[in-house]
Amino acid sequence: MEKYFNVNADCKAHLHYMVDLRPKLKKIKEMVDRGDYFTINRARQYGKTTTMKALSRFLQNDYVVIWLDFQMLSFSDFETEHAFVNAFARETRKAFRPEDRIPPKTKETLKRLENGSAANTRLASLTECFINWCKASEKPVVLMIDEVDSASNNQVFLDFLAQLRGSYINRDMILSFQSVILAGVYDVKNMRLRLRPEDEHKRNSPWNTHEDNEPSENLLSFGDCPWDQMVVTPFDIAADFLVDMSFSSEEIAGMLKEYEGDHHTGMDIPKIAGLLYDYTSGYPYLVSRICKLIDERLAGGNEYPDGRSAWTKEGFLTAIRILLAEPNTLFDSLINKLADYPKLERLLYGLLFQGKEISYVVGVPSMEMAVMFGFIKIENHLVLIANRIFETLLYNLFLTAPDMQQEELYDAAQKDKNLFVENGCLNMKKILERFVVHFDSLYGDRGQKFYEDDGRRYFMLFLKPIINGQGNCYVETETRNRERTDLVVDYRGEQFVIETKIWHGPARHVLGERQLAQYLDHYQLQTGYLLTFNFNQNKKIGVTEITLKNKTLVEATV
Repeated sequence: MEKYFNVNADCKAHLHYMVDLRPKLKKIKEMVDRGDYFTINRARQYGKTTTMKALSRFLQNDYVVIWLDFQMLSFSDFETEHAFVNAFARETRKAFRPEDRIPPKTKETLKRLENGSAANTRLASLTECFINWCKASEKPVVLMIDEVDSASNNQVFLDFLAQLRGSYINRDMILSFQSVILAGVYDVKNMRLRLRPEDEHKRNSPWNTHEDNEPSENLLSFGDCPWDQMVVTPFDIAADFLVDMSFSSEEIAGMLKEYEGDHHTGMDIPKIAGLLYDYTSGYPYLVSRICKLIDERLAGGNEYPDGRSAWTKEGFLTAIRILLAEPNTLFDSLINKLADYPKLERLLYGLLFQGKEISYVVGVPSMEMAVMFGFIKIENHLVLIANRIFETLLYNLFLTAPDMQQEELYDAAQKDKNLFVENGCLNMKKILERFVVHFDSLYGDRGQKFYEDDGRRYFMLFLKPIINGQGNCYVETETRNRERTDLVVDYRGEQFVIETKIWHGPARHVLGERQLAQYLDHYQLQTGYLLTFNFNQNKKIGVTEITLKNKTLVEATV
């Protein structure tokens, strides 16, 4: 069967084009060899299940691996301790492999726990069964539980975690699991729970170090969101999981090399792999989805008649445009989170439009949520949008909000948009000329305070109806600060770099010109655009054109 790029459920090496997971699996195995208990917590569709299943196979020569999926448990399986023990024993028995040589007594005990015929169907009985199993097993036993989020709001599961914690703490006296690995969006170290007043006893996770069972002081109040009684509780025995589950450019190139060996498109593998990484930061779903779009939607179509034409920068940018216009579960999940958590929305809005450098602070609810759901990443202690795809998605979302579309500048661009496309190509110089006219007319007398809050947003607002449906715009994070922002516009396979900045005198302006000229080399472009917001009374508004280092710079001043 011919392999293909997969974005549904877990990936399988014999069916799907995949990156080589072995380097990551080796690092995780080192944690297992040490006897660590840990969680693999990443955002949705980040390859957690694929990694867990691959890890279970990777460990099988040295360990007995019990891999469970809590999606297979129903709500009723968590209602009582008895029901949970029945279900857990059932799923454990289903995970048995013939080659693992499970002790007969273990098999019999789990069978009786499953059907309720055991004398005592309680968590303690289940734990005792595991302890006896670990003692009798020819190999150390590893317990892996996927989709653990589905159980995190159930007291019986918390009690089960307490049993595991106790076994871990006493492992020098009582032989237990070699390692326990949990996977989900939420880190068990930061387990969020919906709590009713009568459920105050749930505030402490069983992994908590507080011996007095008092409510944790590390309380996060979300106030304006549905989860206004969530808390954060320590998971003191969990080892930090620092394995990078995103794909590097080299790993993506390895996957493309396998694809190229089957299809012989003649693509420039390092170039396409670099583009995939630049736009996705290695987010597994996004990498696979873009590749799938190029392979299945573009190659062989009217615009790209074969693989050679599709696997190009132009084809790649077309796939990006399709991705950002299509509904999918990942984007739906992210957008729903903004509706649920207004503080998260405000954080992202400020990060996108106001040029803010925001330092990461542990315990700030909006930041914790943004990291957990995959919106942001932390680099050099600063908060950044996780990747260009998410950034563009958020820009599109914010710029098409009803209140934005009521702005006079948006309406002006909507009326003028047919002026800016000539033979299918975008005329960025003409866009700047019209922006200068409209901006000066509408906002020219509002002063610098207006710009610091809204200037960059208004230029992107002007762009949006012009490129809508055919292009996208994002901010180059490497140059984002209070004084300067490089916008990159992708339009029908063509790219434009527009630097926006505040006027701080002739010397700083010349420096900005030089920086833009250098930056154009990175994008292999000959023409760049400079939009300067000048709030001096004697400024000269308009658009000029200069040549610098063999580059053409189109400069607009408002």
